[in-house]
Amino acid sequence: MTQQKEYYQILGVSRDASEEEIKKAFRQQALKYHPDRNQEPGADAKFKEINEAYQVLSDPEKRKLYDQYGYDGLKNAANGMGGFSGFEDLGGFGSIFDAFFGGSSNEESRSTSGSDLEIPVTISFEESAFGTEKEITVNRFEICSICKGSKAEPGTETSTCSSCNGSGKVTRLQKTFFGQFQQVSTCSSCEGNGVNVQTKCSNCSGNGRLRNNRKLAVTIPAGIEDNSKIRIRNQGDSGLKKGQEGDLYVSVQVSSHEKFQRMASDIFSTEEINIAQAALGDSIKVSTLDGEIELKIPKGIQSGKKIRLNNKGVVSIGRNNRRGSHIITIIVSIPSELSSEQKDLFEKLKKSFNSDE
Repeated sequence: MTQQKEYYQILGVSRDASEEEIKKAFRQQALKYHPDRNQEPGADAKFKEINEAYQVLSDPEKRKLYDQYGYDGLKNAANGMGGFSGFEDLGGFGSIFDAFFGGSSNEESRSTSGSDLEIPVTISFEESAFGTEKEITVNRFEICSICKGSKAEPGTETSTCSSCNGSGKVTRLQKTFFGQFQQVSTCSSCEGNGVNVQTKCSNCSGNGRLRNNRKLAVTIPAGIEDNSKIRIRNQGDSGLKKGQEGDLYVSVQVSSHEKFQRMASDIFSTEEINIAQAALGDSIKVSTLDGEIELKIPKGIQSGKKIRLNNKGVVSIGRNNRRGSHIITIIVSIPSELSSEQKDLFEKLKKSFNSDE
């Protein structure tokens, strides 16, 4: 079954919308979903859908055909006129957008954004709880200090690329059922630079950028969890021709702790006590994130009982930096072997319990 396409719904207009209303709706949707402005997954497909809807509804003949027969009728009419390949691919994203919004300058069209980078950093359990600062080394592309990204040896001549007339882009015309459309791609002659370089920069070999190790101080916030990522804007690879720098993502791995486990902002640990301590109660020393403290064991405590220490956990990010709890599970240890003296004492204790019954 052919997938139906509701063009009015795609643009968010009624079926009796005027040409001006359709044009206004397209402008709003195109600004929102254009791939150069919206990097979210699916934005490019959404923009293509918006583009296609406008191509139909902005043309009186195509709109009339669509209103009468729907998408299938429109498609069948196109098939009858020698193929329909152009209907599913309306050319480059930029063509109709540029027609509406003025396009971009040659300098902008030649710019190339830098890539995002990711660096792994391992921190201790305690550092994840209280936060820390780490110095990292990032191997990134940076603009060549000699040619300033022009790719040409300073003082040498360059000439405007004749293939693209200095725009860095070449336009290919594509004829479809809906008319003639433009498809824009990077010029292969000048590699999008807009100029022909006679002598390449000796420092960067004509690349315009060089790899460099740069040290950065990264602040890791208190309460960060394992496998979290910290985004540092504009610290990825440099772009060319004033292109936007990429971002740096610091992937944080937290080392495991010998005594503590973490769940959200709470810390969990276990402490063993003997039968006498469980029966009579006691005070024992336990480790916490804040150091060693005295923990009071109430008499008669059962194995598996949990004791909560408020405000001894991890900072909860986004909750006014309040700390969670440290929850200690008490394990009553049953001895597997007893000395003769301990056996006598337990025998007396058993008889006393039996006599009480």
